[in-house]
Amino acid sequence: MERVICLAIGYVFGLFQTGYLYSKSRHMDIRNYGSGNSGSTNVLRVMGKKAGLIVFLGDAGKMIAACLITRLLFSGRPDMLYVYLLYTGLGVILGHNYPCYMQFKGGKGIAASAGLLASLDWRVMLVCLAVFVITVAVTRYVSLGSILVMVCFMAGMSFFAYRGDFGIGAEHLPEFYVLALIIGFMGIWRHHANIKRLLNGTENKLGSKKKE
Repeated sequence: MERVICLAIGYVFGLFQTGYLYSKSRHMDIRNYGSGNSGSTNVLRVMGKKAGLIVFLGDAGKMIAACLITRLLFSGRPDMLYVYLLYTGLGVILGHNYPCYMQFKGGKGIAASAGLLASLDWRVMLVCLAVFVITVAVTRYVSLGSILVMVCFMAGMSFFAYRGDFGIGAEHLPEFYVLALIIGFMGIWRHHANIKRLLNGTENKLGSKKKE
């Protein structure tokens, strides 16, 4: 039941589509422009840096808020808390990527995943941030930076959980690993079209006009 509660809390928060709501406040539907999704990268490309930052902070913030509620509800279960946080995180990402009131057409969950990193472990968050910034600075491919962040997320979460840093009971570690892998691979899979373009050299670079 606790797992279902965490998923439900997450999904409800995930339904707050910052990109869609912000674009509607500017009398447009961001899903009709650029890549067609409502995430912060598409908002950045279509509407500019300020809009992109606002949407990024909103999407990361909804994850942080959902995780704070989970911490308050399940503070008495330290052996399971981080497992429950991953369920909440998965719920937020599902709500963000597949919002039921928008024909299940949302974002890719990277900004929300950044909020999950901030809620779980600052060390992994800093490594992921460094990987993202360096990758985008060198290649100008936001998608590649996002994909590598999800790889670092899976590796970092698994490493520190195995080391015992999260206080997870040994019997619950496999569940934690599986959830971390699901979240990571979901983020990578949402970039499958970007991966194809990266491989054939047609992916859009940061600052360039989107190729039709």
